[in-house]
Amino acid sequence: MESYKAEFIEFMIDCEVLKFGDFVTKSGRKTPFFVNTGFYRTGTQLRRLGEYYAKAIKAAFGTDFDVLFGPAYKGIPLSVAAAMAISELYGADIKYCSNRKEIKDHGDKGILLGSPIKDHDRVVIIEDVTTAGTSIQETLPILNAQGDVKVLGLVVSVDRMERGQGKKSALKEMEETYGFKTTAIVTMAEVVEHLYNRPYKGKIVIDENLKAAIDAYYREYGAE
Repeated sequence: MESYKAEFIEFMIDCEVLKFGDFVTKSGRKTPFFVNTGFYRTGTQLRRLGEYYAKAIKAAFGTDFDVLFGPAYKGIPLSVAAAMAISELYGADIKYCSNRKEIKDHGDKGILLGSPIKDHDRVVIIEDVTTAGTSIQETLPILNAQGDVKVLGLVVSVDRMERGQGKKSALKEMEETYGFKTTAIVTMAEVVEHLYNRPYKGKIVIDENLKAAIDAYYREYGAE
């Protein structure tokens, strides 16, 4: 596992973004783990988060693209933080863009925030966590309405590795449906690999009992 992935897993724990226990997802699934990116709340945390995204984007897509698009609302700070980090780490000046939920009809008019998107722009979409893939169905029409754009792919922070509409994961379904690449900073398999029976700050985060609960969850909801 690349060092930045291990660092990111521990970073999520420190920020209380990654939690283990008894939770219920939006889809009604009872899950032993939960990822809440709303707990990234400080400038320092956002700077580091942007750096982790930047490294994942560089690994999957390089830096030869034009726009980093973050769908409203959580994607707005993600696109800004990651675009800044790409500039600082790799010297690539990528434009950031997000959408408004409501079209503005005065001043800075339109549905977009940040950079406009024009014909032939190459776009990477950045999101927090994708389980069902429904947000992409809202995002792609917005991008396509801007012109003849090329969506290179999607990057998320954590791939929960759960079934989407069928037996495959939501990220894999998106690849097959839309023809673009998907990636994550880490997968839940990598999270378990890094934390299982390994002490972090004097505590075993994933012990035998929690590992059994995670395994049971994936037997029921895991993707092929």
